[in-house]
Parts: sequence; structure tokens; C-alpha cells
Amino acid sequence: MSLAYLIRRLLQAIAVIVGVSVIVFVMVHLLPGGPARAILGPQATPIQVKDFIVANGYNKPLFVQYVNYLLQLLHGNLGYSYTQNAPVRTLIGQALPKTALLVALAYGFSVIIGVPLGIWQAAHRDSALDHSLTSIELTGYSMPLFWLGLLLIDGLAVALHLFPPQGPQGATISASFSDPVALVLPVLSLVITVFGSFARFARSAALDSLAQDYIRTARAKGLSRRQVLTRHVLRNSILPLISLIGLILPLVIAGALVVEQVFNYPGMGLLFWNAAISRDYPVVMGVALVVAVATVLGSLVADILYRLADPRVSY
Repeated sequence: MSLAYLIRRLLQAIAVIVGVSVIVFVMVHLLPGGPARAILGPQATPIQVKDFIVANGYNKPLFVQYVNYLLQLLHGNLGYSYTQNAPVRTLIGQALPKTALLVALAYGFSVIIGVPLGIWQAAHRDSALDHSLTSIELTGYSMPLFWLGLLLIDGLAVALHLFPPQGPQGATISASFSDPVALVLPVLSLVITVFGSFARFARSAALDSLAQDYIRTARAKGLSRRQVLTRHVLRNSILPLISLIGLILPLVIAGALVVEQVFNYPGMGLLFWNAAISRDYPVVMGVALVVAVATVLGSLVADILYRLADPRVSY
């Protein structure tokens, strides 16, 4: 991978992150009554609002405010939650590892299930089971997450008592590891809606590989179907899936936010939901910014990995 390619991708990612910061900054100033009134609430007196505006620099020109906002972000200052009486950075720092665990587990199981399933479907193209699996994948992909989560709670938790109806509780990431059974339903909800994308993409990539001349040569040499699939089709079908990881990341993160609220899992999603309900705007904006940055960085990593796996890819 050339240094020029890496620099261009880094600059592009930085430009997107700066653009996200501009959007978040503008959204703060578009809040009803201005940022001071929105943060302090309707019960604040005009004197309190005025003091808040002066103390936080909202009386300065917008460009100066944005520069100060960027400087604060570079120092890790995401604002202060007056509702929870804590820095936003602290609240996000407690919730982010739990969401990262949820997303990582959902990604891992989706890949483990979806990729082999998609390649098997390609090897048995147009069979009855292939059509049935396609219907299942498309159904799972199109399901609303909140509705799917409620169905799993009603069926597996309330009716059958197989799993707890809510995710692991506790303020630390160790609480999630100490109660892995409680992670099953939140992770399962995400996997059901995500694995179909990997399966469909793997199936399409495998069909393209099966039509190539080197597959015919491998079969002519006497290799079995299993050897052809594992040695040639699987290896060449995985490369396009690297880019899919970056493309699906925003959907998985957004899905995790919904799942956390449904299963009362104390991650970024539940933090965002509670902040939105209580009009805790600094937390809402902080979570939105962190999620956007994580999405951009995830896409950047996926692009770099794809270039490392296949140097023929050009910028």
C-alpha cells in the first residue's frame, strides 16, 4: 500500500469528521430558544441564561465559537450534562465499551454465519433450500429491530424463560462479561438483521468466482467440490466482503442504539435515548459526534484493509 494512498484516505476521513463537527455545531445553535435556553431548560431565569451565554462564549461570533468548539473537542471535552451532573466524556466513556462489545459480537457472528451460508447457497444455486434461505435472509434484513426485539422477548424470555428479557446491567464492561446469557437476545436481534447482508454478498461474490476459468481448471485437476470451495472460491470471495464491513458498520451501530433501548442495555443507545427524553442536549450531541467519528474510522480501516489484501485496487 502506497503512502500517498494512505495520506489521501486519512485526509478524506479528516474532512468528513470536520464536516460532522460542523453539522453538530450548527444543530446546537438551531435548538429551540438557542443552546443556553435548551440546555438550562424553561425554568431558567433570564439572568441565568445571560450568565450561561457569557460563560460559554455563545455571545461571540459563530466562527470564533466553532474554533473554540474544535479546540475543546481536540482536548476531549464534549460538554457537560447538567441533567446528570457529569461531563459528557465520562458518560460516553462508561457506555462506549458496552456498545463496542455488542457491535463486535454481532459482526463476528454475522460473518461466521453469513459467509459460509452464502457460499453454500452459491454452490447449490436455484435449489429449493437456496430459495428458502434467501427468503429467510431478506425477511431478517427487512425486519424493524424494535419489533424483532419485542418478539424475541415475548417468545424466548416471557414464554419459554430461556433468556433474561434485558441485557446485562452494571456500570462497567465487566458486568457484561459476568452475565453472558443476558447478551444473547440483544446480540441475536442484531445478527438476524445483519447476517443476511453478508450471506447475500458472499453468494454473489461466490457466483462470480464459480464462473471463472481457474475454477474450471481446478475441477479438471480432480479437486472435489469442497476443495474448490475452500481453497479457491472462499479465498476470492472474502476480499469484497472487507468493503462490506465498512458499508454495514453505520447500520449495525444504528441498530445497536435501538437494541439497547429495547433490552435496557446500558450502552450508547440507552444513553442517547434517555438524554433525548430528558432533553439533555449536550449528551445527545456528544453521542451523535462519537458515533459519526466511529463510523468514519471504521470505513477508513475497511478501505485500508481492502487495499492491503488487494494492492491492485486504486484510489
